[in-house]
Amino acid sequence: MKRNAGFVIELSLCFCVMMAHTAYGDVSYSFLEEMKRGSLIGNIAQDLGLDVNRLSSRKARIDTEGNRKRYCDINLNTGELIVAERIDREGLCGKKASCVLKQELMLENPLELHRISLHIDDINDNSPHFDEDVIRMEIRESADKGERFLLGEAHDPDIGNNAVQTYTLESNHNFVLYVKSNDLIGKYCELVLNKELDREQQQEVKLILTAVDGGTPPRSGTVAIHVTVLDANDNAPVFSQAVYKVSLPENSPVDTVLVTVSATDADEGQNGKVTYAFGHVSEEDKTLFLLNRNTGDITVIGTMDYEENRCTSCVL
Repeated sequence: MKRNAGFVIELSLCFCVMMAHTAYGDVSYSFLEEMKRGSLIGNIAQDLGLDVNRLSSRKARIDTEGNRKRYCDINLNTGELIVAERIDREGLCGKKASCVLKQELMLENPLELHRISLHIDDINDNSPHFDEDVIRMEIRESADKGERFLLGEAHDPDIGNNAVQTYTLESNHNFVLYVKSNDLIGKYCELVLNKELDREQQQEVKLILTAVDGGTPPRSGTVAIHVTVLDANDNAPVFSQAVYKVSLPENSPVDTVLVTVSATDADEGQNGKVTYAFGHVSEEDKTLFLLNRNTGDITVIGTMDYEENRCTSCVL
């Protein structure tokens, strides 16, 4: 009989512990990033039907549910949910389409738990920027009208319309701009030769490329393009493959050589020397891969995560 009684007591204790962690209801709020501390998010007491006069006696408080910071707090006198910490959407969620922070409202006597979902909306607080202040290019004077030259894209941590939407090139006699869009890397542009170059008349062409986002008001960033006109160079480097496709385990160690790209140039001397560079690559991919400009080796330098990095595309 003593064993059975003890068994019943243990079951009862387990049942009580399970009930203590049961959520009574969820609530969700959407608001803009970068709001000042103390800014109103919503009246959580009203939304959950709680008695404002009992919030203090029930020791109402916000728990972070695994987050290091408490991004919101509750005003015990009014029941209002307010911003407790500056929220930078880009720092928390990067380029993810949805940015949600999980918090919890806890009360005692009786114990009560409500989950809070904070949906952080993007504001246009970043300007487009290029990796370099100057893009230096060398183009042979024998280049044909219509030839295209890839330009590095601008980066903008914001998302949606607040990200880069358009590119413009200052008016000039030799080049026009062609803007392309790719599902993996977004919008980028190419410099198109519209009038043949003549080294004897002009040895260098200087241009300004501007990237503009779609925010209100819009933000922009610029980069200078310096084109050096070379004497005729009859051949362009040709890669051994049009596309390099590589798969690797997510636990691949640092310094693993992912692939070695190879291109050859039929010209002699400096005109035949080949070096390698990424045409455009995301900020995240720069932390994962390193390209040796002389050998063509692409090496792993960061931690690969299957859920985060299922597919990566770069142009050389």
